[in-house]
Amino acid sequence: MNTQELMNIALKAANLKEMPNDCGIIVPGNNIKKVLMGVDMDTAELLLAKQLGYDCVISHHPRNTHVNMLDVLHDHIDKLEALGVPRNRSQKLLAGRKDELSYNQHVSNSRRSESAAKLMNMPYMCIHTPTDIIGEAMVQEFLDKKFAKKPQTKVKEIVEALEKMPEYKNSARKPVIRVGAKDSYAGKIYVLMSGLTGPGEKILKEYFEAGVGTLVMMHIPEKDAKAIKEQAIGNVVIAGHMSSDSLGMNKLASLWKKKGVDTTMMSGVVSG
Repeated sequence: MNTQELMNIALKAANLKEMPNDCGIIVPGNNIKKVLMGVDMDTAELLLAKQLGYDCVISHHPRNTHVNMLDVLHDHIDKLEALGVPRNRSQKLLAGRKDELSYNQHVSNSRRSESAAKLMNMPYMCIHTPTDIIGEAMVQEFLDKKFAKKPQTKVKEIVEALEKMPEYKNSARKPVIRVGAKDSYAGKIYVLMSGLTGPGEKILKEYFEAGVGTLVMMHIPEKDAKAIKEQAIGNVVIAGHMSSDSLGMNKLASLWKKKGVDTTMMSGVVSG
C-alpha cells in the first residue's frame, strides 16, 4: 500500500469525505508493509523506524502545523447545531478559544520532524481527527448500549463501564470524575473526543445548556473544570488521553492489517 491508501482507509472509517487540516501525508511513500505508529512521533522515532527497517512512521498528534489547522475546532459548531444550538452563537463563543490557541501555533517549530523525515527519506504521516472520531463513536456506542434503559444512571457507573473497555482497563491512568460526584445523576451522556482539542469553558457550557448531563472527554484543563463546577450545570468524566487516542489507532491498525500492512504501536498507545 501507499501513504494515500492508508489515509483513505482512515477517512472512510471515520466517515470523512476529505482530510482534516490536522492530518497530513508529510512525506509520501509506496510499498508500505510495516508501519511504526504512536501518539507522538518525532525525530527520535523516525530514526528508530529507519534503524529497525520500517516502511512508514505515523503520528497521531499533528507534527507539522497546517496554517488552517485551528479550523478543525469548527467541528464543535456542527456538534452543537445537532443539539439545537444556533451556528452563529457557537461560532462567536468559539472565536476566543481559537484566538488563544493561535498564539502557540504561530510560534511552533512546525517543520522540525518533517525536515528529518525528508532527510531520511522516511514516509511520514499524521492522522489525528479520524482516529479521534473513531474512538469517540466507539465509546458513545458502548455507553449508549450500556445505559439505554437506565435513566437513573450515576456518574460512578460511567467510570466503572469505561474501565471494562480494554484500552481503559490496560491504561496506567484510569478514568476519573473531574466535575460532579460519584452519586450524581448522569443525565444525557455525550462523548466529546474530536474537534482538535478542548473548546474552552464557554463552548463546554453550551453542551450542558443544550441538554447534556455528563460529558465524557479525553482531557480537560483545570480552569475549565473549575468553571463548570462553579456553574453547577453538569458532570465531566475524563476517560484518559493516551487510552482514548489508542481506541481509534488500534482500530486503524486492524483495518490496515486486512490489507497486508503490519503496524507496531509505541509512544503512548495502549493495547486493546
